[in-house]
Amino acid sequence: MAANVAVIAGAGAGLSASLARLLSKEGLHVVLAARNVDKLGALIKDTGASAVETDVSDVASVERLFEAADKAGPLELAVFNASGRTRGPIAELDPEAVKQSLLVGAYGGFLVGQHAARRLLARGSGSILFTGASASIKGFPGSAGFAMPKFGLRGLAQSMARELGPKNIHVAHFIIDGQIASSARTPDRPDSHLSPDAIAETYLATHRQHRSAWSFEVELRPWVETF
Repeated sequence: MAANVAVIAGAGAGLSASLARLLSKEGLHVVLAARNVDKLGALIKDTGASAVETDVSDVASVERLFEAADKAGPLELAVFNASGRTRGPIAELDPEAVKQSLLVGAYGGFLVGQHAARRLLARGSGSILFTGASASIKGFPGSAGFAMPKFGLRGLAQSMARELGPKNIHVAHFIIDGQIASSARTPDRPDSHLSPDAIAETYLATHRQHRSAWSFEVELRPWVETF
């Protein structure tokens, strides 16, 4: 019998890799979606995951992703971790770069969320998790090209949660308020960056919440972060 499937859209190092390792350890078959799957070789070897070259802003590409996931097993969880990011003074922003950020960060979330919802509605359960940022609720100076897709993604998640929650589909949005730790260490300020493994544990715990007490929005920040 095929294992249940978790799709991670926007896969790479950091949070996506931590999620892939944790979810595969928990018995899910992970399907990784990325523009460049060649960079995922080590992660695929470690987790037994599948990888599908995907442009989340392209309808046909997202359809191929979920068709590949269908072949691996029944969908249980979808995580949208892709992000469009364009920064700079408003008078100097490249309109095409901003447009691409919106297509990836907001429209891509819609496409992945829509395809996941169709499958989870047919199944009657499951979770769709969206990765946001502090820019999801605060537009900072020089950050219009990042705040716009993040605000849009949060609105999408809210609408989906209200529509799909009563149908037993858990939709949650995560505000990652701070820098995610990489291999670089900060011995003078321990735990000042978010651990991707710790974030992944929170995602899994949210996915497993009892439906009598579902979270919609979860804010995660290091203990030293001001807000």
